[in-house]
Amino acid sequence: MSQSAAATLATNDDKNAIYKRITLRLIPFIFICYLFNYLDRVNVGFAKLQMLDALKFSETVYGLGAGIFFIGYVLCGVPSNLALTRFGPRRWIALMMIVWGTLSTCLLFVTTPTHFYGLRLLTGAAEAGFFPGVVLYLSQWFPTFRRGRIMALFMSAIPVSGLLGSPFSGWILNHFAAGQGGLAGWQWMFLLQGIPTVILGALAYFLLSDSFANAKWLTPHERAVLEADQATDLANKPKTTTDSLAEVFKNPAIWAFGLIYFCIQSGVYAINFWLPSIIKNLGFSDNLVIGWLSAIPYLLAAVFMLLVGRSADLRKERRWHLVVPMLMGAIGLVIAVNFATTPAIAILGLTIATMGALTGLPMFWPVPTAMLSAGAAAGGLALINSMGQMAGFLSPYIVGFVKDATGSTDIALYLLAAVIVAGSVLALRMTRTLKV
Repeated sequence: MSQSAAATLATNDDKNAIYKRITLRLIPFIFICYLFNYLDRVNVGFAKLQMLDALKFSETVYGLGAGIFFIGYVLCGVPSNLALTRFGPRRWIALMMIVWGTLSTCLLFVTTPTHFYGLRLLTGAAEAGFFPGVVLYLSQWFPTFRRGRIMALFMSAIPVSGLLGSPFSGWILNHFAAGQGGLAGWQWMFLLQGIPTVILGALAYFLLSDSFANAKWLTPHERAVLEADQATDLANKPKTTTDSLAEVFKNPAIWAFGLIYFCIQSGVYAINFWLPSIIKNLGFSDNLVIGWLSAIPYLLAAVFMLLVGRSADLRKERRWHLVVPMLMGAIGLVIAVNFATTPAIAILGLTIATMGALTGLPMFWPVPTAMLSAGAAAGGLALINSMGQMAGFLSPYIVGFVKDATGSTDIALYLLAAVIVAGSVLALRMTRTLKV
């Protein structure tokens, strides 16, 4: 019997075993890479606790510096993802990680707002192709109906980066507060969290395979099973699938999904960049305590994300598994604002917001990956991701501007909650006929 015929006859148990092996081979390493990717992106939220006083930066300067990262990210997202398809995931992911890890580490040398803006802009440009590249990479290994759980496993690195990174960052700030080796605590944080990314980038070149077709650790039968599943997946794509980059840019559905992703990310980045400061404003002053309290929302978000991802795949339902977490994100922000004088309830609100907003991320991506053909996926996924990442610029900047203008983040958080609700309404409309 030929390999293709055997692949067609493979049982569900056989396929489950194959995909479990692939998951164990790929996901742990990619998870760790994304954990440091996200930590390098948002650790300025903790650096802010010391950095602003040390460098005499205003809240607006911080908000602009935190957000300008995403200008470089958006500008380089599509070309970087196209370069990944040209040079191969293994080489391009390794290069990106080494470059952005080096740039992120160099933030310890910042002395002026201009230095801060420049390094954040370049770091964003270097990171731009990583996330959409990994989404594209995983879609070439796993069929649509398995992607909810896989995306949840991969993207659980976001809450885990907060779970582990928050107390770690708080410890670094406290331990090195007096300055050691000529560096302040916030400088040590950039150094200790940036160097591992460079090391992981070098390892990526040797540990990743460009595709299942050239993965030597797979047997011929296993490669045939993956090829058969990919062929079935391609045959089942909706008729709205587009086949060229030009058509992707003309497709209003792509722009609509980009807007939905923007709304989700508005809540995510508000939480990531401002959670430590919001908790500090609740009356907590010790950086390590702030770190541990910041870890609580991320811990529960990681568990919730995995449970929702599993549920979405088992039920083969995407619509409400996306919309309900988005609404949780908005409700949580409103609770946090309205009970700011009651720390326990405010932290509960922030926890609900974190669980909802972060879970919306992996529940979103199976939808566009199901509707884009292989030819259009590289540009389409990068375009959607770039639109969403604009929230990374606008969200922290708006919060910082409102904080400087009013002395409070309340109005900004209300505005971001409204944006998330608007995104959930659009998501309901866009997913009403899509079955993935």
